[in-house]
Amino acid sequence: MNGIINILKPPGMTSHDAVSYIRRVFAMKKVGHAGTLDPAAAGVLPVFLGSATRLIEYSTEAAKSYRVEVTFGFETDTGDDTGKVTQTGPCELPARQRLEEVLATFIGAITQIPPVYSAIKVDGKKLYELARAGIAVEPKARQVHIHDIRILEVRRSTLLLDVDCSKGTYIRSLCQDIGRKLGCPAVMSFLVRTKVGDFTLEQAVSIEEISNKKEAIVLPLDFAVAHLPLVKLSPSECKDLQQGKAVFTQTCPSSLVRLYDTQERLVGIGQYDSTSSLLKPVKILSLF
Repeated sequence: MNGIINILKPPGMTSHDAVSYIRRVFAMKKVGHAGTLDPAAAGVLPVFLGSATRLIEYSTEAAKSYRVEVTFGFETDTGDDTGKVTQTGPCELPARQRLEEVLATFIGAITQIPPVYSAIKVDGKKLYELARAGIAVEPKARQVHIHDIRILEVRRSTLLLDVDCSKGTYIRSLCQDIGRKLGCPAVMSFLVRTKVGDFTLEQAVSIEEISNKKEAIVLPLDFAVAHLPLVKLSPSECKDLQQGKAVFTQTCPSSLVRLYDTQERLVGIGQYDSTSSLLKPVKILSLF
């Protein structure tokens, strides 16, 4: 079995739990996921089976979209409403126009400090493991990109937003930073991931559907790289690339491309060097 399952991860299940579940259902070990989703969050979690696991990195790099509820009036050590309260304060949200102005300052490249309770590793240990052990470690700031933020609803002490962002963005940190910009402590109180690259919430399948339908819900492995331009190869070119050799080509639609043989089968991923006009193998799949 080689392919991808677009799982609708329920709240309370970790990304690792989802992978373990797929391993049991399909009785196979080679399974992995793209883009960890917090246990309390729900939404799109692409899980890769068999040879498709070699393409995980291309989905991990993809842009992501979220629907998030921000609750104002307190902060926690985890950045969401499940953590220990570290700060409280009265808060009256400003008019919608002012909210739009503040949110606009987060669009583009921003510097973000990840939550202490996150899966980022420091000296081989995950930050949340160190935090639970009482070891204080200050996460390093990182640059991420917020493509868009849209207000869906404004309530007395909450905001409902849609956020489009780059990989590596922590929505919990974004919620906290929005609150601080408004002068109000804030936490993330609800999160659902609606998109990972071409994987959408509308097409995601529930845990129950997976156990009932199995193979019927497995997507072809090239779904993960559908955003890359396509290049068709001759049999001799396929053979050279599969042997690790570069092939000469005068034109190529992009520097990174997906490669197919004459039978429309995905061969792998190639990198084009316009200076030498050589198409080099980056990742070749051995499926046939």
